[in-house]
Amino acid sequence: MKIAPGLHRIGADIVNSYLIVDGDDVTIIDAALPGYWKLLLAELASIGKSIDNVRALVLTHGDTDHIGFARRLYQEKGISAHVHAADVDRAQLKVKKPMTGWGPVKVGPITGFLWYSATHGGLRIPPAEHLQPVDDGQVLDIPGSPRIIHTPGHTPGSVSVHVPSVDALFVGDEMTTRNVVTGASGPKPAPFTLQPAEAVTSLGLIEAVDATWMLPGHGPAWDGGVPEAVRLIREAAETAQPAAKPAR
Repeated sequence: MKIAPGLHRIGADIVNSYLIVDGDDVTIIDAALPGYWKLLLAELASIGKSIDNVRALVLTHGDTDHIGFARRLYQEKGISAHVHAADVDRAQLKVKKPMTGWGPVKVGPITGFLWYSATHGGLRIPPAEHLQPVDDGQVLDIPGSPRIIHTPGHTPGSVSVHVPSVDALFVGDEMTTRNVVTGASGPKPAPFTLQPAEAVTSLGLIEAVDATWMLPGHGPAWDGGVPEAVRLIREAAETAQPAAKPAR
């Protein structure tokens, strides 16, 4: 789906993967779920491109619903994913995420998310391999020239990715615009966050970024600018209930 010139989303907004189109070349932000491979090929075809136009993959962090087709992209095209050094082991599935940071849970939204994930390959996530570590402040020599901003909290190696050429800031799970465990919409803290207070602190690192589009890992694109999104996330964090696990 086209979001703006040079900016596309793959699949439904329950789990997001994005394309940055820079002339004939393409950079992917996040690899979503394994089943998104077919959706990737279809979206590329819709804009007159193919997998041969893809030059790079950047991961906002190493959680399983962000590394989905990373291994296949490497195996078929030799493209190694860029990921923050602190999340390399996570992306290689050497680190398992603890069942914390859920917050309130509603049966309908979480069931829908788990079903969607399962039907798009989420039950068998292959580890990413041959990763390229990145660090804070680095501008990558790939299509779009994305700048890495280390925003830890959701995971130790979570990053936001600023791409001025498409007026966008990709934030992974630094925020959500559709909470997959409650169904709540609008800019809010993301569930499954390891260090919620640190994630809120990290908002200060992106607050001054000049970008119309703020693009989360889950939920629709936000076009109200970064400062307003940050304000709303902080406001929601202040009123959030204590974290809780879902009832068994």
